[in-house]
Amino acid sequence: MGRWRDGRGELAVRGEAAGVPSVRVPLEIATSYRARTKGLLGRDSLDGALLLSPANSVHTFRMRMPIDVAYLDRRLTVVAVRTMPPGRLGLPRLRARHVIEAEAGAMERWGLRVGVRVEVVREGD
Repeated sequence: MGRWRDGRGELAVRGEAAGVPSVRVPLEIATSYRARTKGLLGRDSLDGALLLSPANSVHTFRMRMPIDVAYLDRRLTVVAVRTMPPGRLGLPRLRARHVIEAEAGAMERWGLRVGVRVEVVREGD
């Protein structure tokens, strides 16, 4: 898997059944303290998803929109998914090493739920 740097890429959500194609979503990658701290603050929308790494919890203080949050373990398997309205503090997930944020409702459309493994494809890879 390797270590990521701040940048862009794609999030691949594999289809669960044979013959179901994976969904590919534009992805922003935030690994530096500064990028992770800024996250989605001040935004009204997001095209795709934001990966925060390392991270095991998030908050939605000063956010303008509700978001979906997926917590990933070290193997990039989803261990929990929550929808959070603005102004909330999420509880840390002990097994989580990474967090994906997206607009509320997006993860259900992508088929991103507990037990699904995702892949992060860096731009230029």
